[in-house]
Amino acid sequence: MIRASISAEGVVEKPDIIGAVFGQTEGLLGEDLNLRDLQKTGRIGRIEVNVESKGGKAKGSIIIPSSLDKTETAILAASLETIDRIGPCVAAIKVEKLEDLRESKRKQVVERAKQIMEMFDQEVPESQELTEEVRQSMRVEEIRTYGPDKCPAGPNIDDSDAILVVEGRADVLNLLRHGIKNAIAVEGTNVPKTVIDLCKKKTVTAFTDGDRGGELILKELFQVADVDFVARAPDGKGLEDLTQKEIVKCLRNKLPLDQYLARQRGGDGKRFRKDRGRPAGDTAPAEGPERPPAPPVEAERAPGEEIRERPPRVERVERPPPAETSPAIREHFQKLGGTLQGRILSAEGTPIKEVPVRELADTLQATEGAQSVVFDGIITQRILDTAQAKGVQVVAGARTASGIRPPPGIRILTARDLS
Repeated sequence: MIRASISAEGVVEKPDIIGAVFGQTEGLLGEDLNLRDLQKTGRIGRIEVNVESKGGKAKGSIIIPSSLDKTETAILAASLETIDRIGPCVAAIKVEKLEDLRESKRKQVVERAKQIMEMFDQEVPESQELTEEVRQSMRVEEIRTYGPDKCPAGPNIDDSDAILVVEGRADVLNLLRHGIKNAIAVEGTNVPKTVIDLCKKKTVTAFTDGDRGGELILKELFQVADVDFVARAPDGKGLEDLTQKEIVKCLRNKLPLDQYLARQRGGDGKRFRKDRGRPAGDTAPAEGPERPPAPPVEAERAPGEEIRERPPRVERVERPPPAETSPAIREHFQKLGGTLQGRILSAEGTPIKEVPVRELADTLQATEGAQSVVFDGIITQRILDTAQAKGVQVVAGARTASGIRPPPGIRILTARDLS
């Protein structure tokens, strides 16, 4: 377990810190110690961040569970201390200590083994329990991987008009145990392209844990995918721990996206723009009509439930095509894919400078004659503010950070616009 402290010269939030951890360590230690890949394979657990702001400054802590060996964990911990900026703020991260949790786990295993041995001769399963165990094991075997990103999913994804988007493999397994076979997992806050493409074709219910991690997954989904409804597990509970009764209740209480966002903002009724991650104000009209009220549960029928007639599928309103994009910008963006580099372009579309993404804002500040900025990274408020100050007209990146405020006069393009 890596435990580190954070200090920032300004107010930052958890998503900013997590974004800095992934963004500024990516490519630093090579492919074998890439933080994103390690988390996808389960060798790095969910990153926990606690932060509080006081007097215009932020302090907090980061906890990262690791199943790597001591040497690799120490290298990964040291890489955190190279982070020098979180969002627009100067920041510093210091590793406080590394803890080896295996010893305490060994003691727990020994104690639990003793308890199990005492139960072994006392409990003989009834025939009904054996039948249910076999039935559940068959459902678990139905889990598969879906699409190029190999997302864990149930067997009925292609056949169902409606799907459930959940957080992880364990959530899909729990839903399968209770007869729900149309769920697919995103496996972290970085939503796979497989899920994004699938959301364009289906009626989508985002079903997440009732904790901070579930909120982060939802924020990411709202920005990159088309979500129709939102269902949450009870506060403090994970989806993988819910009973059949709790799952059915959560799905019956799901909300259309607009109602959920309005409730989160205190019911102000403003619509949410997926391409900017913020409510639309006077300068940004809402994209399409309000969504209709939620129909009954769209999940596959669970055992023991009364069969209900499936409501007609809600037709998705297509968004208007984006304004014409310069072929030169699209070409530069495609060439930069996967390089973590950025290019500052002139009015003719020719590169003035090419620099690593982490140096882009500082380089742009010192560059004259720039009209466009194209880079393989996240569009942050700092880059947008610097671009506005230098008279840049177009900023193109992989996606936008949450909560940005686009300056007037700047056109923002993401991978979705340039694909």
